[in-house]
Amino acid sequence: MSLEKLVQDGRIHPNRIEDVVNKSTEEVQKNVKEAGERALMELGIGRMHPELIKIVGQLKYRYSYAQNVLQHSVETAFLCGLMAAELRIPVRQARRAGLLHDIGKAVSHQIEGSHAVVGAQLARKNGEAPEIVHAIAAHHEDEPFQSVLAFIVSAADAISGARPGARREVLEAYVKRVEDLEGICSSFKGVEKSFAVQAGREVRVLVESQKVTDDGAAVLAKDIAQKVEKELSYPGQIKITVIRETRAVEYAK
Repeated sequence: MSLEKLVQDGRIHPNRIEDVVNKSTEEVQKNVKEAGERALMELGIGRMHPELIKIVGQLKYRYSYAQNVLQHSVETAFLCGLMAAELRIPVRQARRAGLLHDIGKAVSHQIEGSHAVVGAQLARKNGEAPEIVHAIAAHHEDEPFQSVLAFIVSAADAISGARPGARREVLEAYVKRVEDLEGICSSFKGVEKSFAVQAGREVRVLVESQKVTDDGAAVLAKDIAQKVEKELSYPGQIKITVIRETRAVEYAK
């Protein structure tokens, strides 16, 4: 905004730059607040802590695979409300959880960790109900699901992100990233199969129980995570799940 104003005005010198930057900062902060308040009004979910309204408004300037995060959050909130009405649980609470589910993306570049966990911490800090905090934290399975609301938020998030035209990524780059992820996992001894799920946000690794012990599975998960961090470029974080299964089979004759 500052650059556009300076170029249009033509007067570019240190004092003028500082003045324009300060005014643009105020304008952006005003836009952020208005965007957050507009989302609350559109969804009809009542009052919210001013800090959370500001964070919701900041999502106006964040994109995920070319999908605007604020629009996605509002859409997710409406979907949550529709599902909640069918299941006869509080609609306003479901919409509230849907709107707030991605607030961690507004600050995830400043705070380390999954945007779901970071968002839950922000919601808890600013007085949101435990049910909503849990739904935010669990929507990418960073926490085990413990409520119907958490399932609803996760489902609505997936529907909004997966609908035709919602997100864009170069297909070849996406396919290669998933293939590389599965290839890294399969390169370790004892790995039987590996499957990238949730659009490459998680990889599930099946190991041979005869070759990998329970303790070895924990070490393997850590080793895979370190190799993925070293060799791959990817948005957010990738969850590594190593699965070791032992079966005992007998036949009654």
